[in-house]
Amino acid sequence: MTTPFQEDEILGKTYDARLVRRLLGYLRPYRGVTALAILLLLLTALTDLVGPTLYRVAIDRYIVPGAAGGPTQAGLRGLALIAGAYLAALGIGFAARWLQTYLMGYVGQRVMYDLRMHIFAHIQTLPMAFFSRTPVGRLVTRITNDVDALNEMITSGVVAIFGDIATLAGIVGIMLWMDWRLAVVVFSVLPLVYGVTERFRVRAREAYRAVRIRLARINAYLNEQIMGMSVVQLFTRERRSLERFEALNNDHLAASLDANANFSQFYPATQVLGTLAVALLLWYGGGQVVRKAVSLGVLVAGLQYADRFFEPIRDIADKFNIFQAAMASSERIFRLIDEPVVLQDPPSPAPLTRVRGRIEFRDVWFAYNEDDGWVLRGISFVIEPGQRVAVVGQTGAGKTSIIVDVRTIGQQELRRHIGLVLQDVFLFSGTVEGNIRLGNAEISDDQIRQAARYAGAARFIEGLPDGYRTEVQERGARLSVGQKQLIGFARAIAHNPEIVLVLDEATSSVDAETEGLIQEAMTRVLRDRTSIIIAHRLSTIQHADRIIVLHKGRIAEEGTHRQLLDRGGIYAKLYRLQYRDQERTGQLAGDPRAS
Repeated sequence: MTTPFQEDEILGKTYDARLVRRLLGYLRPYRGVTALAILLLLLTALTDLVGPTLYRVAIDRYIVPGAAGGPTQAGLRGLALIAGAYLAALGIGFAARWLQTYLMGYVGQRVMYDLRMHIFAHIQTLPMAFFSRTPVGRLVTRITNDVDALNEMITSGVVAIFGDIATLAGIVGIMLWMDWRLAVVVFSVLPLVYGVTERFRVRAREAYRAVRIRLARINAYLNEQIMGMSVVQLFTRERRSLERFEALNNDHLAASLDANANFSQFYPATQVLGTLAVALLLWYGGGQVVRKAVSLGVLVAGLQYADRFFEPIRDIADKFNIFQAAMASSERIFRLIDEPVVLQDPPSPAPLTRVRGRIEFRDVWFAYNEDDGWVLRGISFVIEPGQRVAVVGQTGAGKTSIIVDVRTIGQQELRRHIGLVLQDVFLFSGTVEGNIRLGNAEISDDQIRQAARYAGAARFIEGLPDGYRTEVQERGARLSVGQKQLIGFARAIAHNPEIVLVLDEATSSVDAETEGLIQEAMTRVLRDRTSIIIAHRLSTIQHADRIIVLHKGRIAEEGTHRQLLDRGGIYAKLYRLQYRDQERTGQLAGDPRAS
């Protein structure tokens, strides 16, 4: 059965060269810093390999001869030089490791910044249909958790693996150079190490996928439940909501514990194999020292290298998990980035040199999706500059679809001339003033206050604790529906739209007093402006210059309020259904009998 989380279930291959190339593209601007970090990492690996070799020299050249024939001045000076060289190597290694860690942290943070900016900029260009089918929690997971996974790969994975490989190669070369027989003893456990590592790799991939899938489910569910908390509480669904979250949380816990169990088995297993290799080397190498076939210094150095040999192996296996995480995250990120931008500006957009406000629909057909059928069917009408035209109809008739985008003009150029007040006014976290201005520095404080007065919002805004600087909280939680409507109206007025002010059921959720304020503001503000008013409440549009009645995507009727009532068609039916109680008393505004 297909689930809403199918997108996260399909994670692709363990290694995808195409994805790797795209990821490396984000590293390209910082290739100089990355190259320096790799050189520093190689220097760190070199300093780590110096220690056991210095032990060998010190033992074979100074300590063993000194123990046999007594200490000499030259021997003591030699030990002092070796000790100094060892301290110098430690100092160089510390400085190189510190600088390399800082540089890769810097690169990782810059790449995260660039990638998040790229993702968010792309999200802003996607059509509304994309957001209607994609949970917000999933998008948040892409920009946060998945980008963090790529940062971990950059800072701890891709570059660090060069150091592990260099360390492994260095240990193999030095051990073979010192005594190939001792090296063979240590390498004899490698088949067992490979088997354990491969088992860990396969299980780590599946465990990681399971954890990431369940994390995305939790994020999506949390976002939905928190956004709809008022409904959850109103219908006393807290217990069911909690039970569902507990199921998701338990699922995530089980997957995380399974991944943890895999890690907890791998590291002790490699530690045991490493200890086995050291024990075999001690047994065989000790016998060789007794037989004087191998020097004591070579054996001590071999034991040191054998112990260090398994550290990069464990690190590489761990980095495979980081790499797998990055592959899964990058696939999801690039799937989002590759989401097509359906609506784009034409190559040579038509300039808006002079805006008059005339609107013409000429045989317009429109559908949201190819499989959903036509919403608008051959719509044609003209709105002259300064006219107020209302669009009404039953739910699903295509009223809101009327306000579709114009395709021959640049989107920003078009939208800056259009003011929009929707039924559900979205307010951002911030101040009332900031929600009216929306970041447009050209709108002064005086213009904001004037717009609020025109919209009838000034009275309640000035009564707020901090007036226009009152924090409205996320989605305007501190304000009523009607107050948010008035702020939305003031927002449209402040931006002074030149083409048309489009109102999509802007007064459908307010009380009579607030609706009266909006009607009064509309009378003043919409004068000499082309406007389209879309509403279910017919009282909102009775004074419109023209009313267009849509039915099943087509224009069924057209005329003034009185003309449509006299015609006795769809509009009159809607009117009677909406106001039948008042109609019995003959007190309907605009009703011929009431006049």
